[in-house]
Amino acid sequence: MRLRLTMVAGLATLLASVGLYPLYESSGWFFTGFGALLVVGGAGVLTRRFRVAAALCPAIGLLALFLYLTVVFASGHAFLGVVPTPSSTARLGRLMSEGWHDANSYAAPVPMLPAINMLTGVGIGLVAILVDFLAVRMRRAALAGLPLLAVYSVPAAVRQQTVSWLAFLLGAGGYLGLLVADARDQLSGWGRAVFTRHWSATRQIDERPDSSPLSASGRRIGLTAVVIAIVLPFAVPGIESHGLLGVGEGDGSSSGKGGGSITGLNALDPLVSVRRQLVRTGDAEVLRYRSTDSSTPDYLRMYSLDRFDGETWTTGPLRAGTDERVKDRELPAEPALAGVPVRDVTTKVSIGPGVHRLDVLPIPYLPTKVDIKGDWRVDPRSLTVFSTNDSAGGRSYTVTSVRPQPTYQELVTTAPPPASISSRYLSVPDSVGDDIAKLATDVTAGAPTPYEKAVKLQDWFTAPGNFTYSLDAPPRHQNGALRDFLFTSRTGYCEQFASSMALLARILGIPARVGMGYTAGAQQPDGGWVVHTKDAHAWPELYFAGVGWLRFEPTPGGDGGQGSATVPAYSSPLLLPGAPGTDAPGGVPSTGTVAGGDSSAAPTIPGHRTDTLADQQAAPGVAPKDGGSGPPITWLLVALVAVLLLLTPITLRRLTRAHRWARAKSDEAVAHAAWDDLRADAADHGLEWPSSETPRATARRLSAALELSPKEAAALTRLSRAEERARYAPEVEASPTAREDVRLLRAAFGTRARRRTRWRARLFPPSAVAALRRAGTRMMDVFEWLDVAIPRRRRHT
Repeated sequence: MRLRLTMVAGLATLLASVGLYPLYESSGWFFTGFGALLVVGGAGVLTRRFRVAAALCPAIGLLALFLYLTVVFASGHAFLGVVPTPSSTARLGRLMSEGWHDANSYAAPVPMLPAINMLTGVGIGLVAILVDFLAVRMRRAALAGLPLLAVYSVPAAVRQQTVSWLAFLLGAGGYLGLLVADARDQLSGWGRAVFTRHWSATRQIDERPDSSPLSASGRRIGLTAVVIAIVLPFAVPGIESHGLLGVGEGDGSSSGKGGGSITGLNALDPLVSVRRQLVRTGDAEVLRYRSTDSSTPDYLRMYSLDRFDGETWTTGPLRAGTDERVKDRELPAEPALAGVPVRDVTTKVSIGPGVHRLDVLPIPYLPTKVDIKGDWRVDPRSLTVFSTNDSAGGRSYTVTSVRPQPTYQELVTTAPPPASISSRYLSVPDSVGDDIAKLATDVTAGAPTPYEKAVKLQDWFTAPGNFTYSLDAPPRHQNGALRDFLFTSRTGYCEQFASSMALLARILGIPARVGMGYTAGAQQPDGGWVVHTKDAHAWPELYFAGVGWLRFEPTPGGDGGQGSATVPAYSSPLLLPGAPGTDAPGGVPSTGTVAGGDSSAAPTIPGHRTDTLADQQAAPGVAPKDGGSGPPITWLLVALVAVLLLLTPITLRRLTRAHRWARAKSDEAVAHAAWDDLRADAADHGLEWPSSETPRATARRLSAALELSPKEAAALTRLSRAEERARYAPEVEASPTAREDVRLLRAAFGTRARRRTRWRARLFPPSAVAALRRAGTRMMDVFEWLDVAIPRRRRHT
């Protein structure tokens, strides 16, 4: 039945699954996976007990897993809570479908919903079946590393970050333990082992295989392999789909030509990507850019989400014609902008080399031309620039865009939007209740035009005390999450604010969608701008007849919100040319100017920056936030590790000496402590100390070799005689000067050694290094302890 190997295979799978912990908010998944491991392992033992054909073993394991899932997740639909029925099977199918949908929609860490919990149990159970079948039934333990690697790779692929070193060590240790157990099991098949006598901890004779040299070699090889696996990736350059170090990068020449279209499938929910970047540890730099915009640059938009299912905003596949590359051509124009004043803006963007799999370009809206090398195309409806072959990581490109500057009269029009816009951007599911529709009407009461309703919605979200910005908002796919945000918790981050305002706008008859990308970021002292992962953002975009799509900002900004969020100037009516109550030419408020002048009297929304540079100009000497300042954390960690490695030997040597003397309570213990301390000092200074010599012989040899003074020789004689009596005499004499004698001889060893040897003894004592090596060897004995702890039968002839 191979119980021992079965247990080790289950333990290896359990340790590998520990790496899944960053994906979940709570630990309930672990117990579900542990139960699946027990059931699958038990099924494997039964198949081997009754000698079931190997081809049937995986099927029996699947059946056992199916019964386990039925009991845990569908017992209320099963016969007697155990026997599967069509109802229980349908229940498991629904949970599987929901779990797959949620797993592709939530941002890690995900809540422990029943569907996700069951999906995790299924995954761990399937891996357990493969590991048990390969390692135990087929005796291919090395191949069992492939499903274990799959478990380890899941969090790295989902979070797009490396798994913690501790999780890696646990998974690697489990795999090495599986290999050791399999090797021992196969070795036992060659016949009776040759045993030697060992003294156990209880002073009893225990017979064990004489495998110490082989075990030591195996431990060293295993430890070396683990260390190489951890260290080597830091020295290997990234390998992308376009070749090593970017060699072989496509330029678009390989793409098909002629008719047809190219579809870019969105493998990742854009809003999930926003949350992942907002909650991730650290704040990595994404890109840098320079803009000719005279005010704060507009947001860098990537996606346009136009589909709303009652809880979530999503986007369809990006489509473009095969002959519609953005290089050397004008992008589709926005018809509604005809006659609206615009400001031409040129933006030069450089994406960081550490950004991977970025197949959509962050660009200011509304783009008119994008100059970039490679096979990049534009979706004509959303003006999203994407590629199915290239990645933007490490690239630089230039974007020409226009920024609308509508007047108040152009915005307050009541003209209806075009039919093509209304049919796509005004749909609201029937699941949206009347209470939300009433809320939209109440908030915008008294606003006669779509623009004024939009401004009231933005003011309502950003008014002090109405809502709270927090990244701990409930999952958006959870039923009732949107209603909870609007009526109960009033807590969320940019996703909830943008989604809610876009929905309320559609209810009011204003075409709306959700934009996703990055805010303008932080300005640098040299005039450039830098964008970090914490600048990932979502916002609503509303359509007004005769003007087109305009961005609004309902998410609180500043320290209590999305720190780099800015309110567009046109969302403050008093800042618009032609607004009521303005008497300056062109309609600019007489109390001040909009950009480049004194804007102290301009109305603002609490918690936000305006999209001008007035605040920075009003505070001379205050440098803008520089996200790139400070030493790299990686080099600080490397320096810290180097210092710790240097301090470890000398610290260990001193701790060992203090511990040795602290345990010396009797005269015999004092003699042994003094002699052991002297031996360590001799090793540190490169002096020979053969274990075959008696204490008296060692003293004579050292006195002659080092030409000790009479005082030093007398101290060495006292220590050697005390050690002899402690070893062989029935009574031990007290050694009151033992410590002073050891210090005297330590100084004598130092004065007679070379300078290099003396400094090595002070900073990197060999005795401490030997102790570390012995400790590492004992730590690697965990596999041997595991093997001994599991009872096994031995046959004696």
